[in-house]
Amino acid sequence: MQILDGKALSQKIEKRIISEVIELKAQMGYTPGLAVVLVGQDPASQAYVSMKKKACDRAGFYSVTHEMPSDISQEAIENTIIMMNKNPNIDGILVQLPLPPQIDTTKILELVDPTKDVDGFHPYNVGRLVTNLDGFVPCTPLGVMELLKEYEIDVKGKNCVVVGASNIVGKPMASLLLNADATVEICHIMTDDLKRHTLNADIVLVGVGVINLIKEDMIKNGAIIIDIGINRAPNGKLVGDVDFENVSKKCSYITPVPGGVGPMTIAMLLSNSLKAATINARKRGSK
Repeated sequence: MQILDGKALSQKIEKRIISEVIELKAQMGYTPGLAVVLVGQDPASQAYVSMKKKACDRAGFYSVTHEMPSDISQEAIENTIIMMNKNPNIDGILVQLPLPPQIDTTKILELVDPTKDVDGFHPYNVGRLVTNLDGFVPCTPLGVMELLKEYEIDVKGKNCVVVGASNIVGKPMASLLLNADATVEICHIMTDDLKRHTLNADIVLVGVGVINLIKEDMIKNGAIIIDIGINRAPNGKLVGDVDFENVSKKCSYITPVPGGVGPMTIAMLLSNSLKAATINARKRGSK
């Protein structure tokens, strides 16, 4: 069994991004800018935003966080996004999810300029992903693909089972795998007999937020396990959706939690933001 070390790979990617940012500043006098919208006091959301801010600082980005109270109005968030869409210093806009129940999340995500949609949630970018065209891809599934590539795991022709059908992880993950010529099956909360599906999988990718959902008897010998889940166990420890201790004895590769997919998500946010900034810098340079 080999650990897929997302922490080490994310550090490698971050070093490359830092050098590319230095080059962008030196050659074109351009600093990448990322804006984050954070609504409410959710501890998990605050922790994520804090990690993203630190990563931006390390990479040499300009970053700003718009913190809003949980009782904020739809109009107030919309006005902030419209302002950021127009701001030439902002290349990427990230709306930290989930938003409070009074907010229409779909409307908010659709309002983000698709060229600044570094989270890859706008229907324009979703459509480009599904049709295998260049665009912005959601950071977590993109990070998984980079991790597989780093360890020379070719998904072509492999039976891949994606457990979870969210718009943020499950659906884009399945699209990326399909685009890479994998055979893909999506399982979700309504799937009957999950074990019957995962037992046939060469690669199991799970991100649903259920501790120990994937157990040793649910995978075949030598399977590759990608644990995208992140949960707080009763003892306070961070754990994934996979029974790591027992599953790791049976699989060929596995991602740990923490230190697997999580750091890759932030690395891909930096990568997407740099991509947006590079496009904008070239546009300005050609005027």
